Amino acid sequence: MNTSDHSQNHETHHGTVKLHFLIAVFRVTYAGGMAVETIAPDWEFDRFDDGSQKIHTEVQLKNYSKFLEGYTSQLRGIEEALDDSIGDVWDFTLDPIALKLLPYEQSSLLELIKTDNKVLNKVITVYAALCSEVKKLKYEAETKFYNGSLYYGEGVSDTSVVEGECQIQMGRFISFLQELSCFVSRCYEVVVNIVHQLAALYNSNKGATKIIESSGVHFQIVYEHLGELLVVLLTLDEIMENHGTLKDHWKMYKRLLKSVHHNPGKFSIPEEKLKPFEKLLLKLEGQLLDGMILQACVEQRFDDPGEGVAVAKNSAFAEEFAFNIRTIFTNVESKIGEPSEIDQRDKYAGVCGLFVLHFHIFRSVDKKFYKALLDVCKKVPAVTLTANIIWFPDTFLIAKVPAAAKLMDKKSLQAIRAQRDTYLQQRAQTLTKDVQSYYVFVTSWMMKMESILSKDHKSDKLADDLNSRCNVFVQGILYAYSISTIIKTTMNMYMSMQRPMTKTSVKALCRLVELLKAVEHTFHRRSMVVADSVSHITQQLQSQALNAIGNAKKRVISDKKYSEQRLDVLSSLVLAENALSGPSTKERRLVVSLALCVGTQLKTFKDEELLPLQLVLKKLDLISELRERVKLQCDCSFLYWHRAVFPIYLDDVYDNAVDAARIHYMFSALRDSVSSMMHAKHMESCDQLLESYDKEIMDVFNEHLLDKLCKEIEKDLRLSVHTHLKLDDRNPFKVGMKDLAHFFSLKPIRFFNRFIHIKAYVTHYLDKTFYNLTTVALHDWATYSEMRNLATQRYGLTMTEAHLPSQTLEQGLDVLEIMRNIHVFVSRYLYNLNNQIFIEKASNNKHLNTINIRHIANSIRTHGTGIMNTTVNFTYQFLRKKFYIFSQFMYDEHIKSRLIKDIRFFRETKDQSDQKYPFERAEKFNRGIRKLGITPDGQSYLDQFRQLISQIGNAMGYVRMIRSGGLHCCSSAIRFVPDLEDIVNFEELVKEEGLSEETQRAASVLDSVLGDLTSNSAEGTEYFKMLVAVFAPEFRSAKNMHLRNFYMIVPPLTVNFVEHSISCKEKLNKKNKSGAAFTDDGFAMGVAYILKLLDQYLEFDSLHWFQAVRDKYKKEMNAVVKEQNVQSASQDEKLLQTMNLTQKRLDIYLQEFELLHFSLSSARIFFRADKTAAEETQEKKDKEEAAKAGGTPDSSTPTEPASK
Repeated sequence: MNTSDHSQNHETHHGTVKLHFLIAVFRVTYAGGMAVETIAPDWEFDRFDDGSQKIHTEVQLKNYSKFLEGYTSQLRGIEEALDDSIGDVWDFTLDPIALKLLPYEQSSLLELIKTDNKVLNKVITVYAALCSEVKKLKYEAETKFYNGSLYYGEGVSDTSVVEGECQIQMGRFISFLQELSCFVSRCYEVVVNIVHQLAALYNSNKGATKIIESSGVHFQIVYEHLGELLVVLLTLDEIMENHGTLKDHWKMYKRLLKSVHHNPGKFSIPEEKLKPFEKLLLKLEGQLLDGMILQACVEQRFDDPGEGVAVAKNSAFAEEFAFNIRTIFTNVESKIGEPSEIDQRDKYAGVCGLFVLHFHIFRSVDKKFYKALLDVCKKVPAVTLTANIIWFPDTFLIAKVPAAAKLMDKKSLQAIRAQRDTYLQQRAQTLTKDVQSYYVFVTSWMMKMESILSKDHKSDKLADDLNSRCNVFVQGILYAYSISTIIKTTMNMYMSMQRPMTKTSVKALCRLVELLKAVEHTFHRRSMVVADSVSHITQQLQSQALNAIGNAKKRVISDKKYSEQRLDVLSSLVLAENALSGPSTKERRLVVSLALCVGTQLKTFKDEELLPLQLVLKKLDLISELRERVKLQCDCSFLYWHRAVFPIYLDDVYDNAVDAARIHYMFSALRDSVSSMMHAKHMESCDQLLESYDKEIMDVFNEHLLDKLCKEIEKDLRLSVHTHLKLDDRNPFKVGMKDLAHFFSLKPIRFFNRFIHIKAYVTHYLDKTFYNLTTVALHDWATYSEMRNLATQRYGLTMTEAHLPSQTLEQGLDVLEIMRNIHVFVSRYLYNLNNQIFIEKASNNKHLNTINIRHIANSIRTHGTGIMNTTVNFTYQFLRKKFYIFSQFMYDEHIKSRLIKDIRFFRETKDQSDQKYPFERAEKFNRGIRKLGITPDGQSYLDQFRQLISQIGNAMGYVRMIRSGGLHCCSSAIRFVPDLEDIVNFEELVKEEGLSEETQRAASVLDSVLGDLTSNSAEGTEYFKMLVAVFAPEFRSAKNMHLRNFYMIVPPLTVNFVEHSISCKEKLNKKNKSGAAFTDDGFAMGVAYILKLLDQYLEFDSLHWFQAVRDKYKKEMNAVVKEQNVQSASQDEKLLQTMNLTQKRLDIYLQEFELLHFSLSSARIFFRADKTAAEETQEKKDKEEAAKAGGTPDSSTPTEPASK
């Protein structure tokens, strides 16, 4: 067992449960053991056996087994409760523990290869060691060097490349290239050694000693390994050839070196170090980057006189070499492109490599064989070497063996090249068919796997059972190979030939990727049973092979003729038997195949025996490396280079939501490239590459699936809740229906170190959206809660309740806000004197904001009472500006002259008019001002003056409200003090008790707070008094004489106000309510305040204005009543209707004037309207004198009433 990389703390796994179980068993057993050992030694001697001991033991055992059974079932219950899968299966995404089935060889090759035939031992050992070395080199290349080179330059977005980043990357990469150079040199040595070792065995020199009789011995497997090594070099060539980024960065790096060379001091690099470094770079470039890796290998000097081995002139070796290439090729050609193909393509590449090597050593070409090699290209136009590196055999053979290419006619070469396009066209047409057929194959194979593995072995049919299991496993690998080949070849050919792929092809290929992963997951899910079967199947196959070898051995022994060759055969068969009699490790299997190369000469095996034996050994190879083969064939790391298909795939999944679960397979495929990215060397750490990949995939996933899904679900819920609005046609028979609920039944998708839970993501999105939108418009809370319920019913989403209040909070507009924008506030809000409330004039919403004492009190509680004085200060600044405009208006010639005229007129005629100011005069003034001109929105100067006074009044109303709010706040704060008249001094009490300094400080703070509260709640500052006192002297001064005419403009102002007020109230009943209002007491407050500042209450009262208005309307109404009485006799209906309307209108006007009169009278009370300025001054003097006489004034005299 080994802990796998992506270990998750997933306690539900079988490994963990079994571990608990073993610990429990150990504990119980251990406890039991202790109990037995505690028998006293003296009792030991004289006890006799009455059988009771045995009975006790049995009872204990029974109890113990019962306990174990109960415990097991309990554990099973826990496991099933925690685990969401049924039965004994492994979830691919949660793997804290992995099973490795690969057997490791403990013995060395020297220990394995032991027979009495010393010479044979040496031969087999040499070849086995070389083959093992090739395998190691190949493994190192595949994991480290291919990936390191391929991923160079990845993970850096084109937009964010900083100047000099390329050179830094190349700088990090140089050490990797140095390692690669050493690796390539090592490969060259191994190739030379293999060639020398083979040449030594097949020596055509008559004088040379024969090592073993080699006439019938063909070490085909060694040639195959040599081919594999050549393919590694070929792959490295192709990677470098296709790597544009690497070459560009290399050029930039060389330029950088040049500039360093010119000025080494600037870069603090000693000059003597630069020369060798430049030499190294030149060597690396020549060896690795010029596409000459393989070429240099085959062009080495293989004839080394020092070694004493002739190669190029060794005709026997040349013949043997050619024979083996042909044999391998014959095996490959028959299988390539067939359903039973497994690794023939790679071997084909190997054969091409061997052919080139043969040509370069022996300088001879078998034209017929060359043509046969090229003919395969018609079946297989291209071979994927690794990831996205595709190799075209025809190009390779023409370039590397030009002598043979000249002999071929041009047409046939062109035909082979044209075959590539034909192949792609055919692929595009047959892809969907292939997908369907593989779908059927793979699903039926998966069912077979499930059914075979769920059956228990029957002892009588064990052999058949194992045989069928073996065949099913092999079939799985074959399917995986075929599917993988289709995907890789198609995708890579499209990419390298730069042809566009249709969406249909992309979807089909993605389906194949899913199938490939399904095969892998099936093997993985049944890991436990597969592991169990594999060991049995290998044993069965080994015994079959041993039987066949045993028969052959008997045959050799029975033949009495002695010869060295026969002895070699016998020794090799014994060696094969010994190797097969242990675990099926790759070393032992290699030894077996090498031994059989020697052991099959002299017709040891009959033909009908040899084929089955080869088949058994092939199966043994596959089954022994089952997990590794499956992993290799199902590895989708190449998808990193084709990740452009991912968005199209996601769109397809989104459109066909029914089988959304397949997305797990795609993410599993995308995850495959992680392990290969770990070998990237061009960044500080490969985590940066992983992060950029993770981000890229997640961004695409969010954009093409999650966000679309969220929006669609939200839209669906909205439309469903608003069906009564008939927004659009939602008839599923017309517009179709997509059931997105399938996405919510998906298990969380594992990607990197996170789980993507689609259901949770959408739920969170909806929760967030609904919450935010409800806070913006609280009146929509019901709609959103309906949508929440619908989401639960329709999609099974567990929504969170928003817990927002369904009405507004008691805060309203904040005092600070109003204070900062007081000029805006007084113009946008209307004051109501009696309810002490401000109402918004107009709003874009369905509602009008209101501000009342409670809101103000809450604000004061939030900000502290200090804010009240600041507010009054702000109001004072605001009033100064407004009074400046007020003064300018009163100073205007048109206004001033009319007012003086009116005052003179009133003084002259007051005796005739019963001391009342005539209404007609006020109306005339109103009309006269209108003639002076009006603004674009139809307002006269008097209208604007009225608005100015209303704004001044609103400001005063606001000050009044602040004071009331302060009192409200103080009284609610002080309600816990039992007696306001008698408040104890806490500081003194604490000092008496002798408590700590901190407590004393706290007590003094409490005292000061209580003091503040009582003083504030008792009186509340007289802000009105202050605001009158601060402006009155200026208003009443001689230089502002023009303001003294103000009392005379009040009558026309009231007429103007009443007309405005009536039009506002009439708009309340209309559909378009802009400009509607039912209160505006700011005007009354403003008039009362200004009259007080000017000390003109008496002057205004002398006009008896409201009495005059009342008389005027009463008179008109009486006239109308009289007229009605006269007309009712004549029965003129129309005239009567007109009369009624007139009467109604007069009623309304009179009522409005009365209301204004009441408001003005109320407002005057705030400003002590009963006293003139002179009287107030006299009162002040009296108070001061009384204070002097009596020391202090009597505390019981009431202060001025705190008006609220």
